[in-house]
Amino acid sequence: MRPWLAISGAIDTINEKIGYICNFLVLAACVLSAGNAMIRYAFGYSSNGWLELQWYMFAILVMFGASYTLKRNEHVRVEIFYLFLSERGQLWLDMIGTLFFLIPSCLLLCYLSWPFFYQAYEVNEYSGNAGGLIRWPIKFVIPAGFVMLALQGVSEVIKRIAALRGQITIDAKYERPTQ
Repeated sequence: MRPWLAISGAIDTINEKIGYICNFLVLAACVLSAGNAMIRYAFGYSSNGWLELQWYMFAILVMFGASYTLKRNEHVRVEIFYLFLSERGQLWLDMIGTLFFLIPSCLLLCYLSWPFFYQAYEVNEYSGNAGGLIRWPIKFVIPAGFVMLALQGVSEVIKRIAALRGQITIDAKYERPTQ
C-alpha cells in the first residue's frame, strides 16, 4: 500500500501547488478587473484582450480549482445520508461515489472536450473580438482540468482504501492522511 500512498501523495502535492496558483488568480483577476474598469472610466480606453484575460483566469480557476477543492474536502456533498453513516460507511460511500461517478464522468468529459481543444489548436484559433487573445490554450484547460480532477479522485480512492484497511486515518478537514 505504501507505493500507492506515495502516488496519492504526489497527486495531492501537484493539486496543492495548482491550488496556490488558483488562489493567486483570484487576486489577479480582481486587480485586473478593477484596473480595467478604472482605466476605462478614467481614460476612456479599454481592450477586449484584458476582458478575455479575466475570463481566462476565471476558467483556469474553476477548472483547476475543482481538484484542489476535492483534495481539501471542501467540495459540495449531499449529506442527507452521509451524516447518518459511521466513519467506515462514509469512507465506503466516498470510495464508491468516486469510483463509479466522479472518475468516469471526468474521463468522459475529458474525452468529449479534447476535439473541442484540438480543433482550435489545429486552426490556431483567435478570438473574433478586436484585440482578443488566442483561444486554443484556454480550450486546453477544459480536458486538463478534468484529468486533474480524475487524478485527485484516484488519490482519494487510494486514501479511502488505506483508511479502510486501518493503515492511515484521514483528517476530515484537510484530507491529510495521518499515520
